[in-house]
Amino acid sequence: MVNTQKKEALSKEQKSLGQISALLTKHKLVEGLVHRQTMQRHELVENLVHKQNLVELQRILDPLAHEQVARILENLSPEERQVVWQHVRDERKEEVLLKISDDVRVELVSEIKPKDRSMMIRVFDLHEGRLRQIPVETREDLAKAKPIWIDLVTPEDEQLAWAREVFAVDLPNPRELTDLETSARFYVEDDGEIHLHSNFLLDRKDESRNVAVAFILQKGTLFSVRNEELPVFRLQRLRARAESGYVSEAKDVLLDLYAADVEYSANALESVYAELDKVSRQVFRAHMGDEDAEKNLAAIAEEEALNGRIRLNVLDTRNALSFLTRRKFLSEALHEEVREILRDIESLDGHTAFLFNKINFLMGAIDSSININQNKDIKRLTILSVIFMPLNLLAGMGGMSEYSSWTQEVSWPVAYAGFSLGLAGIAALTFWGLRFFEGRRVRNAKSRKAMMV
Repeated sequence: MVNTQKKEALSKEQKSLGQISALLTKHKLVEGLVHRQTMQRHELVENLVHKQNLVELQRILDPLAHEQVARILENLSPEERQVVWQHVRDERKEEVLLKISDDVRVELVSEIKPKDRSMMIRVFDLHEGRLRQIPVETREDLAKAKPIWIDLVTPEDEQLAWAREVFAVDLPNPRELTDLETSARFYVEDDGEIHLHSNFLLDRKDESRNVAVAFILQKGTLFSVRNEELPVFRLQRLRARAESGYVSEAKDVLLDLYAADVEYSANALESVYAELDKVSRQVFRAHMGDEDAEKNLAAIAEEEALNGRIRLNVLDTRNALSFLTRRKFLSEALHEEVREILRDIESLDGHTAFLFNKINFLMGAIDSSININQNKDIKRLTILSVIFMPLNLLAGMGGMSEYSSWTQEVSWPVAYAGFSLGLAGIAALTFWGLRFFEGRRVRNAKSRKAMMV
């Protein structure tokens, strides 16, 4: 019965994937034809095609389970995946992200740098217990808003000036955000503005680094300024839009961003565990060549750097939360949330310390493997030297005397042939003698080990 249900679900998933692929192909074909044709009302036709595809895609996606949607997204190309992701309902996106693979999740959560002005400055207010984004095109739009969160990603100087003038807040330029001393990263202005400069982890397949983010809390509004989009911020927006009551004020948004950053760091640590597990299996094989050792050392160095960035990131988060707690800016409910985040950070500290020890152990094991390979090479050279040592001695002795004194009664072909055979025999006896003593040593070691057991 269970197998039948699984087969039916798999068949439904494959059928839906085929329908979505055919729909995307049809969309590209129609879009190309529309652009090539010189017809009036281009935009009207494109909007009509887009709406038809939206309805059809949602009709296919809505009945599917979260796991099925996740697997369909994993089987699509990156371009097709982005198109389909835009048609997944907002209230389902978080659950789908939890089911999807890490690489695809990072790809979907990471946003392309926005080109239009309204996306460089995102303004959110509370509507029916959920975050709602307000479109902002002009300074007047910003002045009319009553936001709890204003998110600025590589804003233009003009947009920074809008926010500074409308809200009378001191916003830093994101291009000037640098690593500051701890005392300069967390402070309170005379008018009550709270300033926090924190690092947030950005972990992608091809790069990993910490990105500086400036937070300013002023009169119930949170301002976040940075020069790059981060997966943590996009995930926070998705959750706050989907869940009613997820946030209730600006401080809620700030603490949830820190909590999401700790969660993101934990996911990055899981990837470090997985990579080190792969390296471990290669290190403890029967034989590892120098080329494999070099690759494994490079992989370990990369994971060690990521582990260090994660440790630095959670340390910075702990400092920010401690600052908020000491200054008594938070309510009792928010204090409890901070304590939960700090407990998560403590657990991550244990994992990062364990990973550092594991990395040191693996590097020591690789170094030992390299030394073993070098010792084997030296051993081969030593055996050759021992084998040819008596030959060199006899050859030297034969060369010190005249030919007639050694073989007066024997013709020289027979004499040299016998001398060569004698040298070969001595070399063979030396070689087999070394093998005999080496085998005896190994047998003795095994017997001593068996007696100890």
